[in-house]
Amino acid sequence: MRLLHARLRHVALWLPSRERIEQALQGNLCRCTGYEPIVKAAERASELRPTAIFDPIERMRANVIERLATIGEGPTIHISHEGDDLYVPASLGDLAEILGRHPHATVVAGSTDVGLWVTKQMRPINPVIFIGGVAALQSIGVEDDEVLIGAGVTYSQALTVLAQSHPALGKLIPRIGGEQVRNMGTIGGNIANGSPIGDMPPALIALCARLTLRSQEGVRELPLEEFFIDYGKQDRQRHEFVESVCVPKLPDDAQFAVYKIAKRRDEDITAVLGAFYLRLDAGGRVAEVRLAYGGMAGIPKRAASVEAALLGKAWTEANVRAAAAELGKDFTPLTDWRASAEYRLMAAKNLLTRFYLETQGEDAELVRFAAGAGR
Repeated sequence: MRLLHARLRHVALWLPSRERIEQALQGNLCRCTGYEPIVKAAERASELRPTAIFDPIERMRANVIERLATIGEGPTIHISHEGDDLYVPASLGDLAEILGRHPHATVVAGSTDVGLWVTKQMRPINPVIFIGGVAALQSIGVEDDEVLIGAGVTYSQALTVLAQSHPALGKLIPRIGGEQVRNMGTIGGNIANGSPIGDMPPALIALCARLTLRSQEGVRELPLEEFFIDYGKQDRQRHEFVESVCVPKLPDDAQFAVYKIAKRRDEDITAVLGAFYLRLDAGGRVAEVRLAYGGMAGIPKRAASVEAALLGKAWTEANVRAAAAELGKDFTPLTDWRASAEYRLMAAKNLLTRFYLETQGEDAELVRFAAGAGR
């Protein structure tokens, strides 16, 4: 009987939560809205399957991981076929040297976006430089006051660290793509791609993150917000590549939140994203404020007029609503199939009001869904 109870406890601990099942389903779209039966089927299958110890799939996965771990670092790889070239550099120096010789090459990490250039747009991307072999780009460094993320670090790899240092990012990242995309897509690639609806750049801009670029000529560092110049244009020379992004940790007196608006909660492209950083002085006045938006312009950028209207003012609902009216000076959003210009502007104002309400503790539901639901 004791053995039976022990086995039951082991199974209960191993069974996935509903949240974990929903995350696993993010990459599978059900067009007949049959998600609830699918979740129940997954729960039932989890109860009936062998425990993780005896599951052949788990054994195979462990074996593959063990074999991959034995593969050591090797020299730079160059494969050429019928005029197409692939380079897999083994070090930062090799990457800089190859990009210096081929400044028009396509640098690829997870290929979650570049892959679509090929399959949907039929764009040539030759030569290709794959950075997966550069160990220095896969590292995460945690210091007392900052987190340093290599350009090759995936969302999944960064999630645990960023969730600890910035809880709002821990709620945002699981809504970026599906789990398969987060396992491949990199934060550095999301930045280098320069999309105006990329989810991470507005949040990192609000946190005053710094970007490091590298080339054969050396290393250059700049504030992340200065990297984005115009739609499709970034402050990066052809021979430069993104090496890392440095994210300052939150001071004890700072408040930070991120909200993503999309048609679906999971695995959907953003219509509007707002990131809000705030520090108040002892008198309750705004001492420091950074408000960054995505989906509102050709680049992710800060709401400078709104920030100016808030700085030094008392943090009150009346002042927040008055400042939100200045958003029209900072942004002229476009209308597309994701949202109209009017909706985007209204949503951006409402997200600022939502942030204010949460800082006052006035709505527990809003706090619970910080950086959460797209509604």
